[in-house]
Order: sequence, then C-alpha cells, then structure tokens
Amino acid sequence: MDTTHIDTVIIGAGQAGLSTGYHLKQKGIPFVILDSNARLGDNWRRQWDSLKLYTPAHVDGLPGLPFPAKRWTFPGKDAVGDYLELYADTFDLPVRLGTRVQTLESYGDGFAIDTDRGRFTCRNVVVATGTFGRTPAIPDVATGLDPKILQLHSSEYRRPGQIGDGPVLVVGASHSGTDIAYELAESHPTILAGRDCGQIPPRLESRGFHTLLPIMLFAWRHVLTRRTPIGRKVMGELREHGGPMLRVKRQDLLDRGVERITSRIEEVRDGKPVVDGTPRDVGTVVWATGFRQVFDWIRLPIMGDDGWPRELRGVSPDVPGLFFCGLCFQYSFSSMVLPGVGRDAAYVVERISARSRTAVLSDSGSAR
Repeated sequence: MDTTHIDTVIIGAGQAGLSTGYHLKQKGIPFVILDSNARLGDNWRRQWDSLKLYTPAHVDGLPGLPFPAKRWTFPGKDAVGDYLELYADTFDLPVRLGTRVQTLESYGDGFAIDTDRGRFTCRNVVVATGTFGRTPAIPDVATGLDPKILQLHSSEYRRPGQIGDGPVLVVGASHSGTDIAYELAESHPTILAGRDCGQIPPRLESRGFHTLLPIMLFAWRHVLTRRTPIGRKVMGELREHGGPMLRVKRQDLLDRGVERITSRIEEVRDGKPVVDGTPRDVGTVVWATGFRQVFDWIRLPIMGDDGWPRELRGVSPDVPGLFFCGLCFQYSFSSMVLPGVGRDAAYVVERISARSRTAVLSDSGSAR
C-alpha cells in the first residue's frame, strides 16, 4: 500500500473542507483534501431539483471568493456545486477526488488514514464530512410498511415525477420536509407529519427580509452560540429535531391543502402507517427525518453520550490533533449555513497553526 505523509489531512471537500483548506493555504501549512466524489460539488448536485439556498448570494461566499450571482438571488443546488468547484480551482486547493476514506486511527504521534487509494499519515486531521459522515435516520416503524408503498429518504427525493399515484405521507417537518411536502402537494394529496419546528416569519424574497437579514445574521453568529443559554438550548433542538421552516410557511401548506399532523408516526397497522390514530392508504412515504452521525470509521475515543463527537468549536479535547469542521451548531446557529462555515474553519486552522508553532519550538529546544 502506498503511503503519503503530509502535515494535515482534511476529510471531505464540501464547503467546510474547502474553507479549511483555504485558511491552511494562507498559513502555508501543507495539506491535502480527500473526497470520495468523482466531481467537486456533487453532494449538492444530488439534492432535490428545486432546492435553493435559504440565504441570498451576497452572504453565501466562502472566504476569499464572493458567490457569483446577483446580490438578492437565492442560488440553486447546482449553482452551489459549481461554486465549490470554482472555489477549489481559484485557490488551487489540493483535492484528491475519488478517494474514499475507510479508517482513521492513531499512528505514532499523529494519525493514519487508510483509503481505497492508499494510506495517508499526518500530524493533524480535520473531519469535514458533513452529510458524508451521516446516514439516513429512518424510524424502525418503516420496516412494517407494505412493500407496495414506495419509501424514500429526503436525501433520495429528487422531483415529483419519482412519485406514483396515491397520497403521499411526508414524515418530518423541518425546512426540508416542509419544502418537499409543499412541492408534492401540487400534484398529490399530501400529509405532513411531525412536530412543529417553528418558522422564520419574513418571506425570503420580501423587503422585510432584506431589512431583517443583518439582524438575523448577527443573532445567528453572536447570540445563538454555545456560550449562551439560549444558544445551547437551540443547539439541542437543532441537533435533535432540525431547523425551523424557512422558505415555506404554515400558511403556504394550508393554502396548498397539505394535511398537517403534529403527532409522530410510531405504528403500522395492516401495512399502513397510522396517522393520528388512523391507518392511512398512502402510495409513498418520504422520510424527512434527518441523519444519524456515523463515525464508526474513526477508531479513536471521540463520541459523547449524545451521539455527537466531543468537541468545542471543532477541537477534540481527547485526541490532540483531531479537529472537526461543518458540524451542526459547531459554534453557533450560523455554523449550519454558508455564511458561518468560514469562521468555524478559521478557528480550527488557528488551532492547527498553534500546534505547528509548538512543535517547532519543541524541536528547537531539543536541538539545543
């Protein structure tokens, strides 16, 4: 097996991994970014066709490169994928595509990363896998549904044309679930089941949103953080239940005839999902139920009792040299959107740089 040694390895070439790479390059720290996709940005391109960002283009740029779109437009998922590709090309970031990471473990005073393209050893590693590090969280009750019912996780949903005849049940009422339910209700009788996660009141395209956006961004960056009681409360809600409705509002669902049920789907009877106590005939179930964190490929003591890695602002307290970037609420509410990931990446790189300076001083002292 070929072995490559380098100071820092970033796992994942999404917005978090590329932002981390940008800051490392500014510091002159050698690194490589590993990603299993054949093309940069493909994780975005595989989202449902009508998906658009919930923040306007002028705040969606990563460090050093504005998003190439009109100021108050909301880029679609393909445009985001193309932007990530442009970002890596612009700054000549060393990305190795088609490289699937299999294991990460300690090795000497650093780490060994085994991939299907060989082994990498390093002093620092940044896990920036985002959705790559997760697997669809589909409730156990799904196994009891009639095999004739089409079941899709939200990560598999692309467009209404995938859906056959009959009513649709969308389970999970965060922003993705509400967006999908609203789209499907135009062509199918649609039920949306799941707790109400709240909504951001202004229309994203409205003048009111233009006025409120700077205030909202300030709150997302500086108020709703892990340092504040309200931030820690919101962090728990986001990680367990998902974020509020953003583009689609409660009234939109009502106007389009979506049947809204706030109880959970916990029972199947005669192969049918029981919705609010009654078995319902549906042709399709879309599970917009989020993801489970899956880090079993990391053979290090990192996981907390809550099912998330133990870290503070992306820095592992248990494994020196191990970092994360791109986690939900890594530091604040803004960590989950493009306007916030650059700050998280900069903080992680400052910690990596500090480790490098410490190592140089230590080596100098040993030499004397």
